[in-house]
Amino acid sequence: MIDNPAAAMDLLDKLQAALPVPARLTPELRASLASKNAGAPVPPDGAIVALHYMGDEGGIVCRLDLGAAMQHAAFVSITHLRFDPRLPLARKIAAYQKHRVKHLRRQGP
Repeated sequence: MIDNPAAAMDLLDKLQAALPVPARLTPELRASLASKNAGAPVPPDGAIVALHYMGDEGGIVCRLDLGAAMQHAAFVSITHLRFDPRLPLARKIAAYQKHRVKHLRRQGP
């Protein structure tokens, strides 16, 4: 099991109550989005406007609002986002991300 279901649902509920939540995109995510949106500049920041829990395998998935220039909607794992440490939920998000990445690495390829 990758996620702690109770902790994931608790975080999901708290994030949904706080929407929209500002987030920074990782360089890898920006590069991936740029390849799918030919010619459109990918901003370094966006806002989470919707959340879904995709089960143990998918974890918490966020729908990002990246502005009108983006051709396609972006749905990304919360592990590919970074958050301002001053956000009230930043510590809970970081703990979820760390736990999830650790357990994914343990599973191997």
